[in-house]
Amino acid sequence: QVQLVESGGGLVQAGESLRLSCAATGSMFSFNPMGWSRQAPGKQRELVATITNSGRTNYADSVKGRFTISRDNAKNTVYLQMNSLKLEDTAVYYCNGVLDSLEYWGQGTQVTVSS
Repeated sequence: QVQLVESGGGLVQAGESLRLSCAATGSMFSFNPMGWSRQAPGKQRELVATITNSGRTNYADSVKGRFTISRDNAKNTVYLQMNSLKLEDTAVYYCNGVLDSLEYWGQGTQVTVSS
């Protein structure tokens, strides 16, 4: 069974950094693409960043220059390095990946940015 397991969320102060990880289990094959989305209370889920298995990346305007997505294909793991965090980055962050045209989602990890 394919699963995506996130880790690395937590409580940080504005301006600090946090790194999220998402490991895919149960499959030997690569997800393409993989990405991160987030959902703040009372808001719709929004796409934050994506990365293809060739390393091409795409970011939401709100995180460009602050967040960096990367992946380790050998480990089926995707990372989200978040720098200069802002209060508005507070949300549940979800990892997702496409495998054989099916989309999989992790359970989410809470990121809270305080002032």
